[in-house]
Order: sequence, then C-alpha cells, then structure tokens
Amino acid sequence: MSGIVGWGAYIPKYRITVEEIAMVQHANASSIKEGLGLVEKSVPGKDEDTATISVAAARNALARAEINRKEIGAVYVGSESHPYAVKPTSSIVGEALDIGNSYTALDTQFACKAGSATIQINSGLVDSKMVKYGLSIGADTSQAEPGNALEYSAAAGGAAFIIGSNKESVATIDYTCSFTTDTPDFWRRALQPYPSHAGRFTGEPAYFKHVVSSTKMILEKSGMQITDFKYVVFHMPNGKFPLRVAKIFGVTKEQITPGLIVTKIGNTYSGSSILGLASVLDIAKPGDKILVTSYGSGSGSDSFILTCTEKIVEAQKKAKTTNDYVARKEYLTYPEYVAHMEEIH
Repeated sequence: MSGIVGWGAYIPKYRITVEEIAMVQHANASSIKEGLGLVEKSVPGKDEDTATISVAAARNALARAEINRKEIGAVYVGSESHPYAVKPTSSIVGEALDIGNSYTALDTQFACKAGSATIQINSGLVDSKMVKYGLSIGADTSQAEPGNALEYSAAAGGAAFIIGSNKESVATIDYTCSFTTDTPDFWRRALQPYPSHAGRFTGEPAYFKHVVSSTKMILEKSGMQITDFKYVVFHMPNGKFPLRVAKIFGVTKEQITPGLIVTKIGNTYSGSSILGLASVLDIAKPGDKILVTSYGSGSGSDSFILTCTEKIVEAQKKAKTTNDYVARKEYLTYPEYVAHMEEIH
C-alpha cells in the first residue's frame, strides 16, 4: 500500500479583492461575495507560472519527506495553465529540483482534477514497485476573461505530494476511486486565451453530480460513514458549492472548514482540492482519517480516503504551512492585476 511521504504548498503573495474587481465591472461587491462565498483571490507574480509554483511546492514536500531526491522515479504535473502548449512542465520541475535523469515525466490535463489524478497514477506506480517515489503536483495560474464572472475566483497556487511506501508515509492512501462522464461544462479551445463555461450548467449536472457520485462510491467501497472522518475536503470552485455537498452528506462545520481555503485565496483550479488536503495535513494528528473528492470539468471526480500516521507530527514542523502562504499578502489594484496576468500569458 502506498501513502503520502511528504507534502507542500505554495501560494503567491499577491491578492485582489472582490471589491476591486466589482468596481471595474460596475457590480455589487456585497452580492458577489455572498453568492460566491469568497472575499479575495491570489494572483501570480509577474515572474510566477505553473512551473515556478510547482517547484516551490515540491521543495516544501521534499523538506518534509527527507528522502534521497535521486530516488524519485516519476514527476507528474497537473494543470490547466502549463506555460507551454508543446513542452512539458514536468521536465522543467525535475531539472529545477535536481532529481537526476532517471525518471518518467508527464503533464496531465483534466481541468481542476489534473492534480489529484497524478496522485492516483503515482500510487499505482509505487504499489506495483515500478518506482520507489513519485512526485505528484497540481498547480495553476488560472485565466479568466476580463469582465467574466470567473474573474472573481480564478486564482493561483499549487500543492505537491511525494508518494511512497506506506511504511514511510505520513498518511496512508487507503482507498481511491473515480467517477467520470462526458459533461462539457467548461472548456478552452486550442489557441484561445480564456476558457468558456456553460453558466449554471456547471452546477447540478456537472460539479454536484460528479462530486456526490464519487463520494458515495468511495463510502460504499470502504464501508465507512461520514462520521468516521476528522476532515473532509471537496473541490472548491467557490465557497458555496462544497458547503452544499457537505450538507448533502451531513458533514459538520468542524470537518469541512479546515480545508475550505477557497474563501481566503479563490479557486486555484488544479491546486484547489489538494491545497485543501495540504492545509488539513498541516494540522492533522495520528489516526485522523481524511476524505477528499476533487472535481474536473469535462467531467470527473477522484476520491481518496487517507489515514494519518505517527510520522505526520514531526513532518509538520519541517516546512511552511499552507496558512503561512495564505497569511502573507500584498494587494493589487485592478490595473496592476491585469499587468500581472498579461505577463504570464
């Protein structure tokens, strides 16, 4: 059985508030904050992209794992905003981390679940003994067309996980499953700078159907009840959707709030649910069980059940926490925000 040996997060320091965007869009900031359940979002620096975010998060994961990085046999980076259309982000990350040359590398895409899918892939590689360790990353510098509703939530950040043997792990991966359909709720055509979405269609037949179905599936597969979990994390396109799913399953405020970081930094797309997992691992105790369900438009969800081990307490002290990155802030005006986003395109 495989597990998480190390984890790390990275979130840019820049922020823009809902009020700042609403002023430009001539919209009611209060109603938008109420409707989306968030107050501001993270913005990448002019010199930050998916590759740099991935490297920063991975360095934190390596600090916690304290492994020989040359033994990492796979590097997978999931994102909607890879800096190159044809040129892997994963090889850039591997080179920057100095892990040598003996590894397989791959960039994944599946909207916001591109990161969680890499955890499943590396878990299988470790279980089959094809690799000793696998590096799984989900990161994004999310794009939103100026004036579009996505502009309020599309954020930047990412999380990294080193997958290895459960004997070394801070959290074992006990169960995983996926639920997938062809539901075109969100897309971006080739050569288009911004994604398109199907408005309210992104809710019931897309996000809710897949997140609820995948979560039901893993509960049935494991024979567990929602009350068995200390923490529960659902993909966070905004602050309201995961709370609606929580209500369906009877998840308490105490279970959902620690991982609900969207309210503080917005939707980091491929980093969303796994940044929620990282923030939970930052505070979890031995024996705590965690349920995570991601979501990616197009559409699919991955669910995981993890159990924290005795090793998690010491690992928590070895790198910056997710909230360390959440807490550092430098606010941008709307013109500054546009300049930042134009630089990374």
